[in-house]
Amino acid sequence: MIYKRGKIYWYKFMWQGRLVRESTKQGNDKVARQMESAHRTSLAKGEVGIREKVPAPTLGEFLKKDFLPYIDTTFALKPATARYYRAGAKSLQDSGLSGLRIDEINDQHARHYASRLSHLSPSTINCGLRTLRRALYLATDWGRMERRPKITLAKGERQRDRVLTDAEIDRYLGTCEQPWKDVATIMLWTGARPGEVFALRWENVLLNEEGTGLVQITQGKSKAARRVLPMLPAVFKALNSRWKAEGEPADGWIFPSRSRVGHFEASTAKGFHARALKKANENLEESELVELKRFEPYVLRHTALTRLGETCDAFTLARIAGHSSITITQRYVHPQADAIERAFSKLGGHKTGHSRKPVLLKKEKTRRNLLKFRRLDGEPGRTRTSNPLIKSQSLAICSTFLCFNLRGLRC
Repeated sequence: MIYKRGKIYWYKFMWQGRLVRESTKQGNDKVARQMESAHRTSLAKGEVGIREKVPAPTLGEFLKKDFLPYIDTTFALKPATARYYRAGAKSLQDSGLSGLRIDEINDQHARHYASRLSHLSPSTINCGLRTLRRALYLATDWGRMERRPKITLAKGERQRDRVLTDAEIDRYLGTCEQPWKDVATIMLWTGARPGEVFALRWENVLLNEEGTGLVQITQGKSKAARRVLPMLPAVFKALNSRWKAEGEPADGWIFPSRSRVGHFEASTAKGFHARALKKANENLEESELVELKRFEPYVLRHTALTRLGETCDAFTLARIAGHSSITITQRYVHPQADAIERAFSKLGGHKTGHSRKPVLLKKEKTRRNLLKFRRLDGEPGRTRTSNPLIKSQSLAICSTFLCFNLRGLRC
């Protein structure tokens, strides 16, 4: 029989009282069955014996020879991600897990690793655990081990789930320096990721004379991250002013810098963000203002997507956010009591679409009246063209952003 582990098919069968189990290293089930059949035939003809299982490498060997080269190649254009995994790999290599074979590691070992590093922050511990989880996933996918264990992350990691109020937004933007003020404005009114805004180029921006436009995200974490977002007035004003100030360029970085990549980076953004928070909390006694609590720059995106989640469904929000799965989008959807009441009120007022009407047919040879249920319009199973996702994704996104503009974010 064949079965799937991740994206790769394996086969197993009994031969002379011994279990034969091997990876096909293929993602096609037909090819996997052919390889299983060929192995059975070779054993029957005596061409091969029972192949001994190749021992799995230790974690330290796998990280050095396989995982780190993969990280350097895959994330060559994402240096921050590569640095994250290299730091996690170094932590694992310095721990007791390094000498264990990868097929011996389980969640108990991961918990012991976390307890040994309990003096560090949960974020630092989870860096190593996420690296371990990714390494074991790749080892399974490459056929170096049969089954990957579940790795539990350490609790207490700081989450970026704060939602800023209108007063906090106005106060924060008022203390931001350029170009960080324009970057923060775009994040707040598009919901784009910080890295996506940093890497924006003029050839991917459309500015209309009517005060509207489009922003095309060409780089992202996945295929879903490549998307087109409409501009709200605040975004148009920021980009249009910068475009005119730079001489109306046709191409190039919108936020250029002297960094190695040529554009604004997260390391630079941290300095601008820290100065803005510090300036916002100056002279609190004289101004009689409450302290603006510290938050991460990513909270700007979380604020935008959370407010958008109040006006649209999870699938539309996933499209706007650039998520490949709505499981991630659920972090930004927080239904309140009034939203639940509105949902039930709509259910109570729905009169059609879920009933079946009995229709009396003519007498058949059995001399019995048969009842046949007719499917009515609107019943589940029929296509409802009123769904904005089916009609037009662009129309759905534009209408959502219009609602987003009317529901509290002032431009």
